[in-house]
Amino acid sequence: MKGNQPYQDLYIYLFKGVLKKRHEVYLGHAFLGNWVEDDSSFLFFTNPADEILGDFLKSCPEFELMENYHFSYEPWQGGRLDRIEVENFVIFPPWGEPDGGEGSNRIILDPGVVFGNGLHPTTRDCLRALTYASRKRTFGQVLDFGTGTGVLAVAAVLLGAEEVLAIDLNPLCVKTTERNVELNGMKEKIKVVQAPAQRFFNEVADLVIANIHHEVIKDLLLKRKFRHKERLILSGLMRSQAREVRVQMDRFHLDIIREWDHDMTWFTVLAETV
Repeated sequence: MKGNQPYQDLYIYLFKGVLKKRHEVYLGHAFLGNWVEDDSSFLFFTNPADEILGDFLKSCPEFELMENYHFSYEPWQGGRLDRIEVENFVIFPPWGEPDGGEGSNRIILDPGVVFGNGLHPTTRDCLRALTYASRKRTFGQVLDFGTGTGVLAVAAVLLGAEEVLAIDLNPLCVKTTERNVELNGMKEKIKVVQAPAQRFFNEVADLVIANIHHEVIKDLLLKRKFRHKERLILSGLMRSQAREVRVQMDRFHLDIIREWDHDMTWFTVLAETV
């Protein structure tokens, strides 16, 4: 996003090889970010970057350009980005108007080019779970695994969290979250880290949020040393995965406080250690 207007066009280049932050100095002012997928990199630009990337490949011949694409911004995000209301949250883009009622928690969300603008049912249900948890008891320290755009980290602070550690393996998600933390004036309370979730499995927290791959959730339940009365929000689970997670929770003495589902397809669980 430039100024107060959304992006108009996206130019996307698929490279074989994983570009690191040090490579970004070659990519010019139109560069938006890098989405890493296995051993490939999707580079996003606001303008065509054929010439810049040609020079880049001469300097870094270990990479290979595979394909390139051109999209307009709104179709890329799946539609027009408007104001969203979930529970007492009003989520709106920097170029929009909140129009929220008195007492609403307002979140400025620039999704950038990350796949996720707050519309996915797992994101909505995590916001519902966060709200429910905050009404029962406040939380000081929060871990947010798979932070994506950072919307849940921002929401946690609005609900009273003192510190949030927002973690994502993807560099583009980290860059997007850092921008949203800044837009919401929360740099003092939210720390954003690019790293595997496993590196922070035993970081101290009152509340853990994991809207992330099922395999990471299983690993988290197996390896984390949960403290007494620690709470946990798990999401991104499909029906069979949710059944498996419930069995794991019982094994590790985690009581399910409440569940949410979207069309019996996506499941979100709020639990607490006994």
